[in-house]
Amino acid sequence: MSHAGAPVGGLLVLVDPVARRLDGESVRIAKDVLSAGAAAKICLPDSQEEFARALARRGHRQPVIVGDDRALIRAVGLLYRERALGEGPLALVPVGPVGSLGLAGSLGVPLSAVSAARAVLDGSVRTCDLLVDDSDGVVLGALRIPPVRGIPRPAGPSVWSAYRSLVRTLVRPVGAGGGGGGGAGGSEGYHRLRVEADGVLLADVDQPVEDVSVRTCDDGGPAEVVVRTGGAGPAGSGSGSGSGSTVTARAKTVTVSGADFRYRADAAMTGPVRRRTWTLRPGAWTLTLPR
Repeated sequence: MSHAGAPVGGLLVLVDPVARRLDGESVRIAKDVLSAGAAAKICLPDSQEEFARALARRGHRQPVIVGDDRALIRAVGLLYRERALGEGPLALVPVGPVGSLGLAGSLGVPLSAVSAARAVLDGSVRTCDLLVDDSDGVVLGALRIPPVRGIPRPAGPSVWSAYRSLVRTLVRPVGAGGGGGGGAGGSEGYHRLRVEADGVLLADVDQPVEDVSVRTCDDGGPAEVVVRTGGAGPAGSGSGSGSGSTVTARAKTVTVSGADFRYRADAAMTGPVRRRTWTLRPGAWTLTLPR
């Protein structure tokens, strides 16, 4: 649902410090276009704490975030925790490397600073859904628990991890060495998770899970949940050639639990956690986009 999005009380232009450092020219263009078309208060915070304070003191001004996906997610999260998302629309002028603007593009925000700034002034407002987790984290587009092999490992081994590796070597059962190889039996390299969508069990800890994804949908309905299970061969066979499967569902609440797992919420990797529940908040926030 869309309606005219003219900024009645003026604009609060919040320039993310990373955007100012990486692309000062695009920031200048955005400020010039916005200031020429509306009463605009320009804020140049030097830290995330200053960013949060400036947003909290916005008054009746419409917040305009100049920055990348992370800056937009930060602003939505702050307003959600303030229980102020419904007060009025947000706007974004994307500034940053192309790889940091994927969410902006998927939401329909122009990636040109000039086009995006003009859309703030004469665009329309789109109602968007939101996923909120049980720690008050927000997901604007999609979250994913990626395959184990795709999750970045810490930069270097810790003393504790080295100790555990030594213990596993010393207590390895007779016959465990040789031809099997790490993870070839189909049990290693997968998540062991219980996935529930609106209380319906999609996967349990006794089956290997390759990855899980949840995303909001443009049709205004429940979120889309996709669970891919791994192709584990028979126990002890040394083969991972069994065929996996994909389970899909639409749900308003998704709960994942089990062994420690990490997940990517929009642009940020989070975790590890052992349990997390995401709840869909339909129409929780609004974004100004081109007509």
